[in-house]
Order: sequence, then structure tokens, then C-alpha cells
Amino acid sequence: MNNGNLLIVDLEATCWDSRINPEGEPQSVHNMEIIEFGCALATRQGVLLDSRSFLVRPAENPLLSDFCTELTGISQAMVDQAPAYSSAIQALDEWLGAPSQDFIWCSWGNYDRLHIKAQGERMGVAPIFMGFPHLNLKRIWRRTTGQKKENGLVHAMAYHRLSFEGHHHRGVDDARNMVRLLSHMDWRLEPELLTPQEWTS
Repeated sequence: MNNGNLLIVDLEATCWDSRINPEGEPQSVHNMEIIEFGCALATRQGVLLDSRSFLVRPAENPLLSDFCTELTGISQAMVDQAPAYSSAIQALDEWLGAPSQDFIWCSWGNYDRLHIKAQGERMGVAPIFMGFPHLNLKRIWRRTTGQKKENGLVHAMAYHRLSFEGHHHRGVDDARNMVRLLSHMDWRLEPELLTPQEWTS
């Protein structure tokens, strides 16, 4: 088993109650903009080493919907004062430093990986961690526990009698709570569940 540290990532993005963006298109990873990279560094045993929220100022739809601010707890003022996407990624990369060769990053499900890949392709830049393998924590948790239907983050925590700490759908809080589930994973499954790197700069 790899004993190196993990990066847990949870995104928040522009969204609308109707699931239709202001241009009248169904919202998707191709037109939603990341407004937060919630990050947590941890061991596989569930020890939180560091965490950070990297807010991003959206460019295509700079005005957040009421639905988005209520869901995430991220206010208009917060994103107005945040750096642009490329600058936020630079700050994230500097915080993370140079990952080791056996580094992997994780998220709950594949949405975060697909969104970062899509926005990276649109903007020509992506965080350094995208050059490393990804582990879907939801998938390894399901394989570990045998749970198949109710597999959201909050349900997974309740399954282990853990109460959610912080604001659900705030990226950094979600990432920290995922760390609390790591000790319940069967890490022997990791090698077969890894998604290879998908981004080269």
C-alpha cells in the first residue's frame, strides 16, 4: 500500500436553481465555472495535515445566482475579491509544492475530475495535480462497505456515525469531512481503482 500523503479536492462552481445558465443552456462542466477549489492534505489513515480554500472569480458569469450562494455559502463579495482562474491555480500549485512520483489526488465521485479537465481545456491551464492519477473516493468507499444506493458524502458519514462538520457544499469543508472517512476505506483496492493522469502541460 502507498503510504504517501493524499490530496482531497472538492469543487464548487457557478450553478442555477433551474439548471439553466443565463445564456439558456443546460448547466454542465462545459459552461459552469469553478469558484472554489477546496483542498485537504491527509494520510490514508485519516490524519488531516493541512487544508485550504482557493476561491476563484468567475469570468463568464461573474454574478452568482442566489441559489449558488445559498448552496455553497460563498458570497458575491467573496468571489469579487478572489483572483482569476489562472492566478488561483498558481496559488494552489505553490501551496501544494512539488508532489512525489507516487502522489495521487482524490475526490468524491468523478465530477470534480471531469470539471477541472473541461475548464482546463477551455482555458489552457490546470492545477499541477491533474498530471497525477485520480482516485474516486465514492467508488472505493462503495467497494469497501458494499453500499450501492445511498452513497453521497453525508450518507457515507452517517453510515459511520459521523456528523458533518461545517457547511455542506462548501468545498474546503467537504474536503475536510472526506478526510474523516479515509480510515474506513480498504486501501488494498486502490491500485485497481486509480484513473491514470489525464493532463499534460
